[in-house]
Amino acid sequence: MSKNISDKTLQDLEFSTVLQHVSQFCLTGLGKEKVLEIKPIHNKKELIKELFLVDEYLTSFTSENRIPNHNFDNIIESVKRLAIENSFIETEAFLKIATTSITVNELIKFFKKFQIQFPTFYKLSSQIEFTTYIDDEIKKIIDISGEVKNNASSVLKQVRKDINNVRGKIGASFTSALSKSISAGYLDDIKETVVDNQRVLAVSAMHRRKVAGSLLGASKSGNIVYIAPQATLSYSREYQNLIYEEKQEIVKILRALSNTIRPFVFLLKEYIDFLIHTDAIGAKGKYAQEMNAILPKISKEKKIFFKNAYHPILWKKNKNQNLHTVAQTIELNEKQQIIVISGPNAGGKSITLKTIGLLQIMFQSGLLIPVDERSETYIFDAILTDIGDNQSIENQLSTYSYRLKNMRNFLRICNENTLFLIDEFGTGSDPDLGGALAEIFLEEFYEKKAFGIITTHYSNLKVLANELENVTNANMQFDERSLEPLYRLFVGQAGSSFTFEVAQKNGIPFSIINKAKKRVETEKIRLDKTISNLQKERNRLQKNSESLESQKRKGQEHLNNLQEKEERIQDKLSGFQELYDKNQKMLSLGRKTNELLNKYFQTNNKKELTTNFNKWVSDEKVKHLKKTPEIPTTKSQKQQAKIVEKQLQQVIQKVEKEVLDKVVEVRQEKKEEAAKIAKEKSEYNYQINDKVRIIDSNSVGTIDKIDKKSVTINYGFFTTKTSVNKLELVEKAKK
Repeated sequence: MSKNISDKTLQDLEFSTVLQHVSQFCLTGLGKEKVLEIKPIHNKKELIKELFLVDEYLTSFTSENRIPNHNFDNIIESVKRLAIENSFIETEAFLKIATTSITVNELIKFFKKFQIQFPTFYKLSSQIEFTTYIDDEIKKIIDISGEVKNNASSVLKQVRKDINNVRGKIGASFTSALSKSISAGYLDDIKETVVDNQRVLAVSAMHRRKVAGSLLGASKSGNIVYIAPQATLSYSREYQNLIYEEKQEIVKILRALSNTIRPFVFLLKEYIDFLIHTDAIGAKGKYAQEMNAILPKISKEKKIFFKNAYHPILWKKNKNQNLHTVAQTIELNEKQQIIVISGPNAGGKSITLKTIGLLQIMFQSGLLIPVDERSETYIFDAILTDIGDNQSIENQLSTYSYRLKNMRNFLRICNENTLFLIDEFGTGSDPDLGGALAEIFLEEFYEKKAFGIITTHYSNLKVLANELENVTNANMQFDERSLEPLYRLFVGQAGSSFTFEVAQKNGIPFSIINKAKKRVETEKIRLDKTISNLQKERNRLQKNSESLESQKRKGQEHLNNLQEKEERIQDKLSGFQELYDKNQKMLSLGRKTNELLNKYFQTNNKKELTTNFNKWVSDEKVKHLKKTPEIPTTKSQKQQAKIVEKQLQQVIQKVEKEVLDKVVEVRQEKKEEAAKIAKEKSEYNYQINDKVRIIDSNSVGTIDKIDKKSVTINYGFFTTKTSVNKLELVEKAKK
């Protein structure tokens, strides 16, 4: 994969600028170096793995399980030195190696624990050996401050014990000499100082011969001399010898530790590679977060569908200036193989072409891209570009010569798995000759089934795009009133260059523009004017459509609100009705109870009260049972219910059969009617001025000429030939 993506293509699409932006998110210098060296990935499996890694890193930002810190020190030189037999490294280097080992182990444990959330990271990290031996061995010897521990060896422990003893003796002897010199008045006001890491007496120069010891220096003025007391000198020599022994023992210990860690040199290199890779992935993930980038669907079919795609460099630049960036939606597929974009200069043709190219390059380099989540794309074998002015002084090539050389390369490489991008196709030579050659190149790319996007001003290429079945015209929308670009791509129609209109807006005198118009071929002006008028009409219709859509949306929202209100009112009414019925029932029961009690109070006949109450309850039960259907409980009741159910099913099946028979009858009638219409169409003899369309096409044209095997169709600003069996009658010619 991606075998034919040259450095020139990366340069044309400003890929290095994107890498500069990504590298700013790296934690380490080594990670930054790796990011700046990113190129399109040739192996498809490796590319997909890289994309999944970046996507997993991105999703961690919105998860409770954030990826642990993976910052690390550069231990490459230390590991190289460690690899040399009988060598040793310093304590600081060992501490960095231990920290690196701990960092990698933490990541391995994390990805194993959360392997469902990070499956690709888990697979990557599980290939690295997990071991605590390296940092355990280093911790045994070296403490967190970088000092070799006393218990690293028995010899070192004893030497340091001796050093402490001698240091104590030096301190005691110096204190004694200091007291005597103070009492004798030999010292200056500062009394003592340190010279060469050794305490010395600050003796007044006049008393220098009265103090026994070694002269180690004097002040700048010469008024003070620095003397090490005689009593400390013997201890100092012993101290220096012990310090030397300590250093020798530390070297011996570090050499032994180096021998212990040396077998893990290869593993340490794996640690470094893993952490550098993780840093680069992290930078890609953070860049994706800033850009609102996502991983589009990776299509098995050859297609590109970028919805709401942004040019990342333009987006970042505009964001810094608080400017809006217009998103583009574009699709290439088997039926829309090549898109020819036309329209005025500075209208956004080139940036649209570069957006598609740069996003595809980013995707094939393992970067997520700023598009809508419904987007999808394919992995191409080759991406070819011809963008900008490419004069070569060194090779004595003009722009056109360079472009021809480039086209030769395109023809050699192009196949069905190629994406090509050509800006200002056909320019650099005589418009007629260059345009004719460009037509042939376009047909060649089309025949090779390559996918591509072309920008041009040439009318002949617009016409050719309309004639080739799977080639589509597109234009950058333009406000014909203000003559300002809208930077929106419209697929399906060629665009006017608005040459004279833009010239007028930029202050070119009207008289000069008129002279220029007279020198242009009438047909070319007519074509450009037709395209311009079509664009104006389309813009007007689009505005009307947007307005109607907005009104429809508001109307629907209003209708939804009214329906919601009606439902709420109905719910309340139902609730009130239930409450009212319940209250009426309670009032009725209360009145009846009150009636029975009043009668009892009058007669004082308990038996009559009981009889009347039981009768009343019985009547209420009968009423309740009438309202509530009785559930069959006995065997005979259940059998009767089954018989009724069976009879009901038979009726339903009978009705269903009658309906299906009627459907078959109607379908047969429609089939016969369709065959009759098709026969009439096949027997129809087309006439001049009949309005027709090519089957599966939306454009309607008029028949200008009828030959034996073909007909000529006039679409207004261009004509085309096709066979009769490909036509569909829209309207017969008026007699």
